[in-house]
Amino acid sequence: MEFIGKIVDFVLHLDTHLGGLIQTYGFWTYLILFLVIFCETGLVVTPFLPGDSLLFAAGALAASGSFKIGWLFLILAVAAVLGDTVNYWIGKIVGPKVFSKEKSRIFKKEYLDRTHRFYEKYGTETIILARFVPIVRTFAPFVAGIGRMSYGKFLSYNVIGGLLWVALFTFGGYFFGNMAFVKKNFSLVIIAIILISLIPILWEFLKHRKKKSE
Repeated sequence: MEFIGKIVDFVLHLDTHLGGLIQTYGFWTYLILFLVIFCETGLVVTPFLPGDSLLFAAGALAASGSFKIGWLFLILAVAAVLGDTVNYWIGKIVGPKVFSKEKSRIFKKEYLDRTHRFYEKYGTETIILARFVPIVRTFAPFVAGIGRMSYGKFLSYNVIGGLLWVALFTFGGYFFGNMAFVKKNFSLVIIAIILISLIPILWEFLKHRKKKSE
């Protein structure tokens, strides 16, 4: 519980925590952000790491001069594309074996099923659309690897999705993060970003429940 509490506190006060990291590590903060985005997208076991909110907060700090927005976008875009690439190959090599246990706390079969439903509805474009949906974002490239999607096709969608995702939130933070209202209510803005990004999951869940009941 203490660990979860720390994660929640970190996410809700990203501006403060990132500012502290910059003061402590300076230029190396770029590497820390790279690793967080890489792990959030590339490792199946870390869907809980901040993605959208972290990009927005980093963009907001870039507007205040703490980061160079060009370098920030480039580094995090590379992290996002590399993360999905590693995730794809993990899925291709490991396959569905890790999801064979129904009661696994980390490799929950419901996550895999939810991502499969996304593929059924949106096809290969899921790789792009999933970038903007937490949890699905982490499992989409993994499922693409399991489904034997050709790497060439996957890579093209991966690059497009990664660039769009990072650009939307980092530049969104850069242009809007330092507005008086946003700075004063930063935690509320982060919560709003998280809730909005969860809407597609909630929508799919409700539709699935309705079909089940019918």
